[in-house]
Amino acid sequence: MWRLPRALCVHAAKTSKLPGPWSRPATFMSTLLINQPQYAWLKELGLREENEGMYNGSWGVTPAPKRGEIVRQIGDALWEKIQVLGSLVSLEMGKILVEGVGEVQEYVDICDYAVGLSRMTGGPILPSERPGHALIEQWNPVGLVGIITAFNFPVAVYGWNNAIVLICGNVCLWKGAPTTSLISVAVTKIIAKVLEDNKLPGAICSLTCGGADTGTAMVYHCEVTMHESIHDEDVNRLKKAYAQIRVGNPWDSNVLYGPLHTKKAVSMFLGAVEEAKKEGGTVVYGGKVMDRPGNYVEPTIVTGLGHDAPIAHTETFVPILYVFKFKNEEEVFAWNNEVKQGLSSSIFTKDLGRIFRWLRPKVSDCGIVNVNIPTSGAEIGGAFGGEKHTGGGRESGSDAWKQYMRRSTCTINYNKDLPLAQGIKFQ
Repeated sequence: MWRLPRALCVHAAKTSKLPGPWSRPATFMSTLLINQPQYAWLKELGLREENEGMYNGSWGVTPAPKRGEIVRQIGDALWEKIQVLGSLVSLEMGKILVEGVGEVQEYVDICDYAVGLSRMTGGPILPSERPGHALIEQWNPVGLVGIITAFNFPVAVYGWNNAIVLICGNVCLWKGAPTTSLISVAVTKIIAKVLEDNKLPGAICSLTCGGADTGTAMVYHCEVTMHESIHDEDVNRLKKAYAQIRVGNPWDSNVLYGPLHTKKAVSMFLGAVEEAKKEGGTVVYGGKVMDRPGNYVEPTIVTGLGHDAPIAHTETFVPILYVFKFKNEEEVFAWNNEVKQGLSSSIFTKDLGRIFRWLRPKVSDCGIVNVNIPTSGAEIGGAFGGEKHTGGGRESGSDAWKQYMRRSTCTINYNKDLPLAQGIKFQ
């Protein structure tokens, strides 16, 4: 077992080696959040001054319904810690508290879903063309599943994968975002306790902390398997709505909009605003860093850009809304598909014909295609995932479980004869 210590501190130490707590100066130890009274609640998640960042081990031969029972207990354990874990999501990631708690709730929900699925992952018995034979489709675990998640959903995305991975009989190695590693450690500790309470190794759900180099090593490791006429009116309505957004401490239940995740994100925001201006866009709302402590920027609306403006095709993970004028649905449907990303898309319309034209195979090329709801907030029961540069796999619901298992087609001859398929006979 090797361990990567993770210090629970205000500022990350920029060093290749992290010494043990006994060698840290008292002044450094006092900067650890865990040692500050207002953050004492972090200890409820099992976090310490030093936290193990990598485990190893293997999943025993356990029937699928029994694995489902373990996942049910993981969901219960997460539910017991939902408020404090949601608070940590808000603290480390920056989203408002209700969204942080909502992320944990998604994990709890997918655990509930996976419990039922653990009794339904069998394959069919297929008709054999040969007498006295049975043709069976068998689904088996793939083994080790690597799970890499981003900072913006530091709990839910792991949950979508982890719960299904476990009921399929696999083990997993999780690399969360380096800027939300305390969340990763806390979640892993909750899962490990459930596993160990059931006489199973906590290593079934392993964790590693690191940046892009770690993720690359995991991926390549051989063992890791609007219509133009209403443009101005809608922009004005958007501006009025943006002006009502309550900005502040994400733990405040009255707040709708918290800070950006990091200082780097603030720089990316400013860079995107300037680039949009250079490419012909007009900032009609926001566009500035807010004069208050923290990584706060104004929610921003940009108009006047061409649909093919490079900045509009760049995924920046900052609160900038680009608004385009279009003449007809064929034009705007094509614009939807010209970007490299393909996770989620949505239209708002009362035209029944337009709804079905939007849903047909050659229109939206995204993995999620919505009507009259936003592009966010996917339910766990449906398969979640994108196309093109957003990837081609699926997570969470529907038949996404199949990607965590390998399929075997099994033929059993219970007859005394040895007939061949396709009626072939050797004389």
